[in-house]
Amino acid sequence: MNIAQKISWNEDQAKKNGWTPNLWGCTDFNEQMIQNISDFQKEYGLSVDGLCGSTTYRTKVSVEMQDDTLTMHDKSSEYIIYNDERFPIEWDKVVLWGEKGGLKCESGTYSYYSYKRLPRFMVTHWDVTLSSSICAKVLRDRGISVHFCIDNDGTIYQLMDLNHAAWHAGSRSWNHSSIGVEVTNAYSLKWQDWYVDKGFGERPIEEGVQVHGQTLDPFLGFYDVQIQALKALYKAIHNATQIPYETPSVKHGVDPQCAKDLFTGYCSHYHLTDRKIDCAQLDIQKLLNEIK
Repeated sequence: MNIAQKISWNEDQAKKNGWTPNLWGCTDFNEQMIQNISDFQKEYGLSVDGLCGSTTYRTKVSVEMQDDTLTMHDKSSEYIIYNDERFPIEWDKVVLWGEKGGLKCESGTYSYYSYKRLPRFMVTHWDVTLSSSICAKVLRDRGISVHFCIDNDGTIYQLMDLNHAAWHAGSRSWNHSSIGVEVTNAYSLKWQDWYVDKGFGERPIEEGVQVHGQTLDPFLGFYDVQIQALKALYKAIHNATQIPYETPSVKHGVDPQCAKDLFTGYCSHYHLTDRKIDCAQLDIQKLLNEIK
């Protein structure tokens, strides 16, 4: 299809779906609009042809709606975003990706959904960095992503709409079925003085923790404020997505249901694969019981 044919095709689609060239930053149907459409399609993982068909149009509208949702944020209450909708969270420190000071996953580091995704489970990670901002940078540099980060002071950052699949869990099937959160924690005891010097106080030290049949060397644990933030996030996720308050049957290793992408509920990364040990010290069942 040549340029003239593409322009004509886009004109027909605009009449059909009720949009104008302004949607693509243009004043007329022209070659520049075709280029803008192509750039958008490439950014969001669509077939690149410069033609605004139904899929490209739905994706564009969804992106615009996300921007509008963040613009209308009311700081009198906090919430998380799932499929462009607001869901309240019982926590007073939540920063969305489009807000001042927010953290964001870049396009090309996650799978974009133009229709409603139905995640079945949530995976909790520790990030082995010193802060959520460093975690976000590391993820960006590695070309991967996560939905949430929980910082040293308990601030919850949402980095992307829950409707999209973050590349956080490893396999494609796990990513597309799940939601991910990174709780910041440098893990090694050598960083304890850093936390004290920065005014966060000493982290608890975890000892005798077992995972995958081995006992880990002592390591830094989560601050209580991070645990409380995590509980608030679990509850908000449950209310938004209806992921049930369930945990894996295997407590200190890989759970077969998790590994086969058949699990529904809340788990740690080590439940998915023996290549991971996070978050070995976390008793998710205890946290869910406290929520309920």
